[in-house]
Amino acid sequence: MIAPDALREIIRHGLLSFPVTPFDAQDEFAPGPFAAHLEWLSGFPVAGLIVAGGTGELFSLAPAEVVKVVRTARSVSGTAPVIAGCGYGTRIACEMAREIEAAGGDGILLLPHYLTEAPQEGVAMRIRAVCKATSMGVIVYNRGQARVSAETLARLADECPNLIGFKDGTGDIDMVRRVTVMLGDRLSYIGGMPTHELFAQAYKGAGMPTYSSAVFNFVPETALEFHGALMKGDDATCTRLLREFYYPFAAIRDRQPGYAVAAIKAGVALRGFAPGPVRAPLTDLTGEEVEMMRALIAGRS
Repeated sequence: MIAPDALREIIRHGLLSFPVTPFDAQDEFAPGPFAAHLEWLSGFPVAGLIVAGGTGELFSLAPAEVVKVVRTARSVSGTAPVIAGCGYGTRIACEMAREIEAAGGDGILLLPHYLTEAPQEGVAMRIRAVCKATSMGVIVYNRGQARVSAETLARLADECPNLIGFKDGTGDIDMVRRVTVMLGDRLSYIGGMPTHELFAQAYKGAGMPTYSSAVFNFVPETALEFHGALMKGDDATCTRLLREFYYPFAAIRDRQPGYAVAAIKAGVALRGFAPGPVRAPLTDLTGEEVEMMRALIAGRS
């Protein structure tokens, strides 16, 4: 396992991959196609793999399946850190964290709790409990009903040495800037908006320089070109890629709720892999929409 402080520095500036979770015809996790896809992606430089996350359909996976995903990723990831999605209720999240660590994980991305709203102290209690349940580095995913204030996060960072990262999916730039100003280098900061490249320049200005890329699943060359341009301040290249690829992709993604995952799986299939369908309650792209994806990624390799 990579020590939490070392993991924090590894992920501070590099692009993070957000792999999909393949399923077979019986709707079971398919480790063979998953390994084949990860082996292909390993030919491209990334700071880490966030497996069984939002794009990996954590919300549709049983905890035991998450462990299988981590074991498979560990077997083919090489030197890339393996960070796993972790979530649900506090007790389930704590148990998942321990099992992910035993399976060879290097860290967890703590996704929001299920269904209910909660006050700041309750959100803090959950984060604290999960941090205490594992030796791995913990990244808090700020979104939905698990939003954490800068003040709460600063208190948790003082209490929990293995709290190493803050990922934001709210779009609240004011709050993000408050966090990055207040906590400075204590945490790594990761953009987590759907198709984050659409927001990356604004987030970089707020002190959040990197992000997890879902499109890296099927156009890693384009994802790395955009990230490289962002890091260099090459706004012209970022603008060109937004115009040529990211906004057209978003137009397909926005045709149905849940297509942020389904469109990625369609793209992976078009690159010759076998991600299988999404799990209910998500639905797959129509044949017409798959052809739209095919036209979009033509010439991107």
